[in-house]
Parts: sequence; structure tokens; C-alpha cells
Amino acid sequence: MTPGPGNTITDVAGVSVGHRTLSEGDFRTGFTAILPHPGNLFREKLVAAVEVINGFGKSAGLVQVEELGTLETPILLTNTFGVGTGVNTLIRRAISENPEIGRSTGTVNPVVMECNDGYLNDIQAMALSEADAEAALAAASTAFGQGSVGAGTGMSAFGFKGGIGSASRVFALAGRSFTLGALVLANFGRPGDLVLPDGRRPHPKAAVQTEERGSVIIVLATDVPLESRQLKRIAKRAGAGLARLGAYYGNGSGDIALAFSTAHRLAHFEESDFIARDILREDKIDSLFQAAAETTQEAVLNAMIASPAMRGRGRSRRPSLGDWLQS
Repeated sequence: MTPGPGNTITDVAGVSVGHRTLSEGDFRTGFTAILPHPGNLFREKLVAAVEVINGFGKSAGLVQVEELGTLETPILLTNTFGVGTGVNTLIRRAISENPEIGRSTGTVNPVVMECNDGYLNDIQAMALSEADAEAALAAASTAFGQGSVGAGTGMSAFGFKGGIGSASRVFALAGRSFTLGALVLANFGRPGDLVLPDGRRPHPKAAVQTEERGSVIIVLATDVPLESRQLKRIAKRAGAGLARLGAYYGNGSGDIALAFSTAHRLAHFEESDFIARDILREDKIDSLFQAAAETTQEAVLNAMIASPAMRGRGRSRRPSLGDWLQS
């Protein structure tokens, strides 16, 4: 399929991404923020869905997204021990924009997802602060870095350096152009299992890991009008992109996909008992299935290629897939 003009998730109009990177001493970590639209997400929610491919993870907010089918905060990505910090940041942000939260209206559902960067990063130090999360949110833009930035700073994939990657696809429906974009936090895969699109199977030197473990978070955005059930079906196809790479979702891998549509904003203070909106015909959904698989696969590769070799905590080191391709 055809990539969007930037080949990133921000090809979907209104979506922006920001990073806060901490890379000093034994720290290789950070926050990545995804803002689904530039307005007040609590007051103007988006339709969303979650697919838990393998649930070895410690994310926050997914239960309510699964139940209600809506997204009402930005999405934060970080390391496993940074989830609580991200949750507090999103709650404080929502309350500052909506003082009625927890008073005259309900509470807010912050969405924070994680991968374990403890091989390269001193994760026990819990070095990330709410100020770091706020910095990632404040940095959100349509142009953003990939590779070893933000939440991806200390991540590993298939024995190589992993990180943040993104990709997009454009396609036509009803004579109009639409977009689906993916952003991944790639921290999964057993060394030697990676399969490149041309069939080569890179294996990093000195890699001794024998199990499939780690995690990958996939965030899919589209401007196609969809209901949450359809978004869940699309999120499920992200797993096809992971499988193309050689992953099999091992016991210790947390593989989660979250998808949202920017086509409709659902008012928190809706006055009508009924809401009228367009919904895609089910037999036209295959373009989105294909786009989800393709963008997930490419986003992981983009994350790895954009990440240089890195040394981290102690004697830990991850080589670069980009260096392997050039050797």
C-alpha cells in the first residue's frame, strides 16, 4: 500500500507526538506522548478499542477503553515502573483542564502503556518524574524523532537496539482518501527470529537470549469513521505485522494494540439520548486490515534501523540493525 506523505502516525490529521528522553549515567529511558487531537479529550472523546495479543504487561486504562470504547486522555508510553508517574500526570492534566472531574462529573481514565527497558536502563531507580511526562506532552508535534528517543530510549528488539517507530498508509474509500498510521514501542523478539522483508534473518553477535520475551505496544490511528468493535478488529491485525517479523508472542511478552479513530468526537456532556454518525460498511474494512499489518511491520523495522548501537547500565550493550544492514 502507499505510505502517507510523512510515513508516520501524524499523517492522520490532528495527531501529534512528543518525546522526553533521559540518557545519562545508567539511565536510558523516557516518555513518549501521543495526542489524538489538539482539543480537550475529556470533553471530546474519540472512539477507541484495545486488543491484548499477549497480556504480560502492566498498562493502565485499558479496561475502561475495552468496556466503553472511548479514549479521553492523551496516550503515554514509558517503562514499566514509570506507569504510575504517567497516570498521575494525565490525571492532573485532565483536572487542570476540567475542574469538574471527580466533583460534579465522573473521574478520568488515563491511558499509559509500557515496556521493560531494564536491560539497558537502571529501571529500579524510577528516575522519571511527572515533569518528564509533562515535557513529552508539551513537545507534541507532527514532526517527531524515531529510534532511541522518548520511551524507546532503552528498548531492545530481536537482540538489536529497539525503540520508537512509525509508518502510515493511505487508501481510498467512497472516492475519498483516508489514512491509517501506526506508532510502536518495540521491545520484543528473540535474537535470530527476525525476518526482513527480503527474507534475510539477522542475528546479533553474542546474543544468548533463548526465550521470546519483552513487549511491544502498537498504537493505530485512522480518520475512517468506525465503531469500537471495528477498531478492535483492526487492532487485532497488528499481530499479523508482528508475525511477519518472526514474533510468536511468547509467554513473557506483553503485546498490546490500541486503535482509535479521529472521525468523530463524542461529547462528554452530550444532551441527546441518541448520536448519529457514519460507520464504515463491514465489507469495506479489508483496506484497514492490510494497512494495520503493513504499518506495524514497517514501524518496528523503522524503530530498529533508526536506533544506533547503545551501551547502557553496567556492561549492557545492544548493536544496531542499521549497522548490520550496512556490513
